[in-house]
Amino acid sequence: MSSLSNSLLLLLLLPLPLSSSNPLSSSNPTTLIESTCNSTSYHDFCLAAISSTNPETSPTADIRDLSTIFLSLALSNATNSSTYAATLSNSAATDDCVRPLFRTCSLKYTAAGEALRWALQELSKESYDYAFVHASAAAEYPIACRMLFALQRKKPAASYPEELGRREEELRRLCAVAVEIISLLG
Repeated sequence: MSSLSNSLLLLLLLPLPLSSSNPLSSSNPTTLIESTCNSTSYHDFCLAAISSTNPETSPTADIRDLSTIFLSLALSNATNSSTYAATLSNSAATDDCVRPLFRTCSLKYTAAGEALRWALQELSKESYDYAFVHASAAAEYPIACRMLFALQRKKPAASYPEELGRREEELRRLCAVAVEIISLLG
């Protein structure tokens, strides 16, 4: 009986293996990235975005690092899109009645960038709820840009530039993936 008790005690003291189905407990970085991306709405987009980052750092990332990567990619998008819209507003080829729309678009992308900076700051402090809120807000700012073009009173209305639409969609997806990954943290 004593040896049975010792065996049970030994079993209780042994560490239990972590479940491989939990993305937070994966010991294989590739599996971590794949399982994390599987938990998002845009699996293929998530994997493509991760592969576009420095391949030496992303395989060693943990969940928080993956959140940071997506917030940083979104920040880069917002900053570049703001610059793009400002360039369009200053272009001699841009119609005078559309210039204010592009200036406003530039400001909306700047606001998105600011929200993403706040999200990164909150993530670094492990304030995941606030990071979630700021990243969610960042995805909403560019929608106002599209709405400005849709509500323009000039007949015929100026069409929303395809490139700006592409940037808006990419920012929305980057923020969505970031928010979904942040949700895994807390």
